[in-house]
Amino acid sequence: MYAEKLLPHDLEAEEAVVGSLLIDGDSFVRISSLIKPEDFYRERNQLCYAACRSLFERNEAIDQVTLARELSRTNQLESAGGMAYLSHLVSVTPTSAHSEHYAQLVARTSTMRTLIDAASRISVIGYDDTDDVDATLRQAEDILFGVRTGQPQRGFLPLRQIYDQYLEERAAIADPLLASDTPMLTGYNDLDELLGGMQRSDMVVLGARPAMGKSTLAINVAINAAQDGATVGVFSLEMSREQLALRILAADAQIDSHRLRLGLVTEADEQRITDSIGRLSELPMYIDDTPFQGMVEMRSKARRLSLEHGLDLLIVDYLQLIEGRGKGGDNRVQEVSEISRSLKGMARDLNICVLTCSQLSRGVTNRTSHRPMLSDLRDSGSIEQDADVVMFIHREDMYYTEEEWEQHSPGRPYPKNIAEIIVAKHRNGPIDDINLYFRDNLLRFDSIQRVEAF
Repeated sequence: MYAEKLLPHDLEAEEAVVGSLLIDGDSFVRISSLIKPEDFYRERNQLCYAACRSLFERNEAIDQVTLARELSRTNQLESAGGMAYLSHLVSVTPTSAHSEHYAQLVARTSTMRTLIDAASRISVIGYDDTDDVDATLRQAEDILFGVRTGQPQRGFLPLRQIYDQYLEERAAIADPLLASDTPMLTGYNDLDELLGGMQRSDMVVLGARPAMGKSTLAINVAINAAQDGATVGVFSLEMSREQLALRILAADAQIDSHRLRLGLVTEADEQRITDSIGRLSELPMYIDDTPFQGMVEMRSKARRLSLEHGLDLLIVDYLQLIEGRGKGGDNRVQEVSEISRSLKGMARDLNICVLTCSQLSRGVTNRTSHRPMLSDLRDSGSIEQDADVVMFIHREDMYYTEEEWEQHSPGRPYPKNIAEIIVAKHRNGPIDDINLYFRDNLLRFDSIQRVEAF
């Protein structure tokens, strides 16, 4: 079917792009980010644009004379149509002022050709005889995502280019006006100093036993990051979006969550609720509360959110609730390992930080010391391997009453509402413990310094 039609192209726009460069060489800076040589349909236009880019990279002027010399130097002048074609390009270009518009037309037709090629490759995948439908869908999705982003596959890069990118990122951190790829802050100074913020492409795992507050801390971090300007997505597999919104409101308005849920609020509370809703409604935060979904669906939704609104931080609550691809009798450990690898892959593909909550095994409660360890991550050792950062929440007051604490640790103050955040793994930095104060009635964690200030 595709062979019957000519592939989409706009030769007039292609000629106008190169003609604009010959009229005004400085216009290259306006269009260089919009198109690449391979976006041109006609080979001679592709050769001319590539030569113009070479001239620009060497800080040389771009005009008919210099372009002809550059094409001659690479033995391509005749293939590009010679001096007569360069003169033709100038004569058919109305003005160089519209170079960006011409470039966008070229980019559009290039995208359509890429889409046709993607459809062809997807059809080949569709005809393959395979039992792994999810893997097939992921392949097709990757092809389409490459069309949307213009970055089909990662390949080898020279070390020089990697260091150039590193220096650009350092400059962005030093100059907030340039910052677009900087780490997200958790909102807790001690934790941010230890981690250096939440880094893009990282998978951060927050593990705890039930009722320790892992969902609360994850959402607190999400709100803090959003208030700092990050775009945040939340996959809430355990709670509905209404429940989650109410918990966020209780924490922000600092109203007892039980009273808020029952509607037992005072007139002063009503004003705080209104003010808080006004603040929270402006945050770039998006919630998906679909209860049963697998990595294919989550990956697609995250990509769509990234393309439509941008995405910096993705919260997953929690990892063990993500559906695997296996049937009932399949190995759950193997499924969780695959889910963990997929979450890490998603962090890299979208250049975001993925913070996922994780359950811990019952072994924590059976030990004399209840402090979590990396081996306590439930269902898979792969989580520990894939994660860039692993943090645990540990609260002694969940295991001892005040009387039991006196017998267990005489002379030491009872750690009421004190939560130890144990950074047990930090791939690119130190590990340590920090303390936060858990306001259980408000469903929020605060820094110890903030609590002592009140």
